[in-house]
Amino acid sequence: MKDLMHYKGYYGSVHLDNEDLILHGKVEFIRALINYEATDAKGLRKAFEEAVDDYLEMCDTKKMKPEQPFKGSLNIRLGSELHRRVAIAAEQQHLTINKFIMNTLEHFVEG
Repeated sequence: MKDLMHYKGYYGSVHLDNEDLILHGKVEFIRALINYEATDAKGLRKAFEEAVDDYLEMCDTKKMKPEQPFKGSLNIRLGSELHRRVAIAAEQQHLTINKFIMNTLEHFVEG
């Protein structure tokens, strides 16, 4: 994946600060704000992994359930016209709206 790192089910972004000449990022796709930075790519990878480990350890210590990215549900606002068109297309294919959207997105992301 371009500009993303993966570790223990979490994804971290990679950004360059051209003024300070540092790499930085944050854990993506969760609400908790978890940042990290380093001066080189290997250091950024290490900082990302340490940030994830620290987050998981903190959650364990506080007896909190860690946030997980991609729970499998997604709320979207289509607008009434697109909602109508999607509902009709789903009905014509004898699918639920949910299954129609899943199939359409799967086809799109697979290319």
